[in-house]
Amino acid sequence: MSFKRALASILMVYLAASSFSLSLAKDAAPLADDPVMEQRLIAISEEMRCLVCQNESLAGSRSDLANDLRREIRNLIQEGKTDEQIRSFMVERYGDFVLYRPPVKPITWFLWVGPFIILLAGIVGLLVYLRRRNQSIPSATLSDEDNRRIDALLKTAASNSRESAHD
Repeated sequence: MSFKRALASILMVYLAASSFSLSLAKDAAPLADDPVMEQRLIAISEEMRCLVCQNESLAGSRSDLANDLRREIRNLIQEGKTDEQIRSFMVERYGDFVLYRPPVKPITWFLWVGPFIILLAGIVGLLVYLRRRNQSIPSATLSDEDNRRIDALLKTAASNSRESAHD
C-alpha cells in the first residue's frame, strides 16, 4: 500500500513540475521589432555559418553563440551599417569560415580545394593498397598433371549432368 502511495506522490510532483514549466514557455520572440529589419537580419544571417553547429546557418541555429551573433547583427543594423559592412565585421572578427561561401583567395584555397585533395588522396591510397595486396598474393601455376586431372573431372561432371538430364 505504501508503494502505491509513494508512486502517486511522485506522479503528482512530476505533473506539477511539468505544468509549471509549460506555464513559463513563451512564443518565439521576433528577431527585430521592425519587419524590414527582421527580413534584413534573416537574409544576412542565412549567408553565415553557425560557428558551433557548423552545418547550420546562423538564422537556423538555436545555439547560444548564434543567438549572440544575431543580436550583434541586429545592433549593427540599428547602427545603420550596410550589409557589406556587417559581413566585413563578422569576417574580421571570426574569419572567412563564418561565411557559407568564403571568397576564393590564398587563405581560403584549402576550403575550396581541400575536399578534392582529400578525395584524390583516398583514391591514390586505395589504388596503392590494392596493387600491394595483389602483389602479395602468390600466383599458382598448375603443372601438366594438375591440368589433366582438372580436364578429367570436368569431363566426368559433364557426362554426369548429361545423364541426369536424360532421366
